[in-house]
Amino acid sequence: MRGLVPRLENPSPYVTRLPAVLQEDEFLQRWLTAFDASIAPVISVLDNLDAYVRPGTTPVDFLDWLATWVDVELDEEWSVDQRRRVVADAAGLHRRAGRFDGVLETVQLIAGPDASVEVAESGGTSWSATAHGPLPGSPDGAVRITVAVPRLGDRAEVLRRRLDRAARRVVPAHIRTEIEITEA
Repeated sequence: MRGLVPRLENPSPYVTRLPAVLQEDEFLQRWLTAFDASIAPVISVLDNLDAYVRPGTTPVDFLDWLATWVDVELDEEWSVDQRRRVVADAAGLHRRAGRFDGVLETVQLIAGPDASVEVAESGGTSWSATAHGPLPGSPDGAVRITVAVPRLGDRAEVLRRRLDRAARRVVPAHIRTEIEITEA
């Protein structure tokens, strides 16, 4: 919890900002000291604002708020390190949404560092110097995601929901997604 921090000082006490003749007033000194004690945490936060907006250093209770900045939903069951990684990588992943590498990295982040992830896509692009050549890829239009997780246990359905939700965000809407989860 944030709030008053014992013995945290205002780096620029209000009493020093008064004209010299008022700095000697005992009542003003005591009165302004109370303001210094209440404003010192605010000044401390502002002085360290970059630590609050960096996923690696932000307080844990700020991670969810920071995740809203990059349009990410964090799962409470993830470790703090995994939640920080997801928020830190979100902007780059948004940029690669719809691409093979973006799908692969997103699924790897969701599945966790110890999971083995494979993504297979059916599409492709090509060109031909001759008209009416065969189209690249396969006609079914699907992305197949295979995740092998050690010690899967009863987490399979929860992981499937997470992966399905993530896949809907990074796989193009007209492409069917197939997810297979196995124990490594």
